[in-house]
Amino acid sequence: MFREAPYRLVSLDDAGVDFEVEETGSTFAENAVLKATQYGEAAGLPTIADDSGLEVDALGGGPGVLSSRFAGPDATDDERNAFLLRNLEGQPFESRTARFRCTIAVFLPGQGVRVVDGTVEGVITDRPRGENGFGYDPVFYLPELGRTTAELSPEHKNRLSHRGIAANKALKVLLDG
Repeated sequence: MFREAPYRLVSLDDAGVDFEVEETGSTFAENAVLKATQYGEAAGLPTIADDSGLEVDALGGGPGVLSSRFAGPDATDDERNAFLLRNLEGQPFESRTARFRCTIAVFLPGQGVRVVDGTVEGVITDRPRGENGFGYDPVFYLPELGRTTAELSPEHKNRLSHRGIAANKALKVLLDG
């Protein structure tokens, strides 16, 4: 996605950064900015960092920033999906609206941080469907396609994903400098 950027992508290891930023923010944007800023300052390089997750309207926007820890810190994807479905038991289909959100922070030394966002709207199913993808993909249903994101090919999912949308916006930030 970043082939057009005027930069060569390197990993944190390649940049000599050997610490992990603690995600203490209460929003995806706060966590992405924490990571991009701390890693970018440590490396002295332009840096991109994201925070992503699932927001379910019937759960007040949860699991949100706790998406990966929603069912406990060591829960598997299957356990997180089962926990989510238990929390939505009794909710009618039309009230199970949700979105995948990806927020990317772009740190440019001497210029600060820019934040971009991508979302995909859907509905949480009553049972997992599909074998592709990871995380909440088996329970995230796209009404306009009649499928969960786990039932899409990786190429199709990447074209419409929250990460793809946010990455395209981040690329524009990098190209504009």
